[in-house]
Amino acid sequence: MAELNTKDRQKLRSTQFAYVDSKGEEHLPINDDSHVRNAIARFNQTEFESKTAKERARRKILSAAQTHGIEVDEDSKIRRPSSSGGAAARGD
Repeated sequence: MAELNTKDRQKLRSTQFAYVDSKGEEHLPINDDSHVRNAIARFNQTEFESKTAKERARRKILSAAQTHGIEVDEDSKIRRPSSSGGAAARGD
């Protein structure tokens, strides 16, 4: 994966991230094919504030994958709608 240093990361628009939390922190960059692949791999390791936020991020990642010509396995967890928002959404 191409390294995304702080300076380059700050140049990205918020739309180039799959998830921006309520504090404005950006998660899961999807600006190029290597970062889209990484977002797919790390999707279930990311804590989201709500089921809605997780579902929105899932759809953005899948859309970015299609844009970059990345095939996502039909059995991949990211192919299925989100069933939980993670520990942050549950209040753990």
